[in-house]
Amino acid sequence: MKWNKYTLKTRSEAEDVVIAALADIGIQGVEIEDKQPLTRLDKEQMFVDILPDSPEDDGIAYLHFYLDPEDDNETMLGNVKKELDELRVFIDIGEGTITVSETEDKDWINNWKKYFHQFHVDDILIIPSWEEIQPEDTKKMILHIDPGTAFGTGMHETTQLCIRQLKKYVTEDTNLLDVGTGSGILSIIALKLGAQSAVGTDLDPCTINAVKENKEANQIPEDAFRLMIGNIIDDEKIQSKVGYERYDIVTANILADVLLSLTPVIVHQMKKGGIYITSGILDVKEQEVRKAIEDAGLTIVETTRQGEWVSITAQKR
Repeated sequence: MKWNKYTLKTRSEAEDVVIAALADIGIQGVEIEDKQPLTRLDKEQMFVDILPDSPEDDGIAYLHFYLDPEDDNETMLGNVKKELDELRVFIDIGEGTITVSETEDKDWINNWKKYFHQFHVDDILIIPSWEEIQPEDTKKMILHIDPGTAFGTGMHETTQLCIRQLKKYVTEDTNLLDVGTGSGILSIIALKLGAQSAVGTDLDPCTINAVKENKEANQIPEDAFRLMIGNIIDDEKIQSKVGYERYDIVTANILADVLLSLTPVIVHQMKKGGIYITSGILDVKEQEVRKAIEDAGLTIVETTRQGEWVSITAQKR
């Protein structure tokens, strides 16, 4: 099968933000081509200590994504350009140009999986299906996640920030709502931590299979984690189906601009005293999100950081 391959030219410093924006509109499995040197963690995950010399970093990154020629590529590219224009307001993304070519790689969506290896988020082991658990890890919490078409393997800083907050706040009585659930990783971890139930919402239909597979891999009962596809921000049917004043914890690992619209809506789904865990916030957008949270009547109880990303945890009065 032939695919349309699109290459977006940006700055290497902005690639994480641009990829997050692409994921938000449904583009997954982005390939990164840059000249940034590998970090110590990168080398650990690739099980190598010495690498050949690489070209000097020129600060440029090329992000490759693929679209089915049978789909409406024109509309999707219009959405991409709109996202890029919005990003330019608060971050230098470089040229932001997009070129197109054609590929006949039949399994492009799976090829990058060979680069995903097991890793830890504190005392939680996250491991793909093709690797074995080491004897020293058998007593740890183990999460089975395979990279796929829905966002969320736990490798990204924003997800790790949420995981650490869940470890602090989840109890055996917790009913969780996860907005933008992606692979379902946060809901599954909450349930493994002892939560009573989880509901996830997402815009991307790819989430359906991803959540199903990850629930099965982690032996999550069918009725413990329910998924709903739709936009909870402006769809009253989804809001009603999710339910009002039902949730002890709401997680939202999504872009800051979406949090601005989501926050005044989602407070109605939360119980009094409920905890709101947000992430996906670039540090330059922190103050805007803080204001939105406070304007919605929530009290900020904690702010945590990892790299350039921020997580804000708040409580409903």
